[in-house]
Amino acid sequence: MPPESTSRSGGPGPTVSTANGNPSPSTRQARPDDLAELVRLDSLARDHLGPLRGGELYLLRDARPVPPDTSFMDDMSDAGHLVLIGMVAGAPVGFAIAALHPLRDGYKLADIAEIFVEAEARDVGVGEALMDAITQWARQNDCDGIDARALPGDRSTKNFFETFGLVARAITVHRDLRDP
Repeated sequence: MPPESTSRSGGPGPTVSTANGNPSPSTRQARPDDLAELVRLDSLARDHLGPLRGGELYLLRDARPVPPDTSFMDDMSDAGHLVLIGMVAGAPVGFAIAALHPLRDGYKLADIAEIFVEAEARDVGVGEALMDAITQWARQNDCDGIDARALPGDRSTKNFFETFGLVARAITVHRDLRDP
C-alpha cells in the first residue's frame, strides 16, 4: 500500500512548495469520500478520450461502466487494486488505477487501467507523481513489470509512458465494418 501522501521524490510527506513557489504535486490512496471527485475526473477523462482515434471503441469496450460509482467503490475495496488521487495544493486534479495480475508462469504484472490528469494541471508533475506511486506499489507487491495503454495517435501519452521505461509490446488493430 502506498504512503498516504507521496512527493515527486517518492518519499512520504505533505504537499510542499517548490523553489518557484508553486505547490508540489502529491498523491494519496483514494477513500470512499473521494467518490464524487473520481466520478468527476472519470467524466473528464471520457471527454478527453472520446474524440481520439480508437477512443469511441475504447469507451464502449474497455472503459469502466457508466455510472462508474460502483466500480470505483469495488476497486477501492479490492486489495489487488490501487486507486490513487493526484493533487496540487491539496485539490484533486487526477487519478490512477492499477491492478495486480499474476500470470501463468509466476510473472506478476501491475496493469495501469486508468491514469488521467486534468488539462490545466498537466506539465506540473501530477502524472509523474501518480506513476512514481504506482511503480512503488508494484515493487512492494513483487511485480515483475508494468503495463499501460495509449490510444493510437495519442503521442503525449505514449511519450509520457516511455519516460518511465514502458515500451510498446503489442498493437491492437481494428476494422470498422459500419462504413464500407
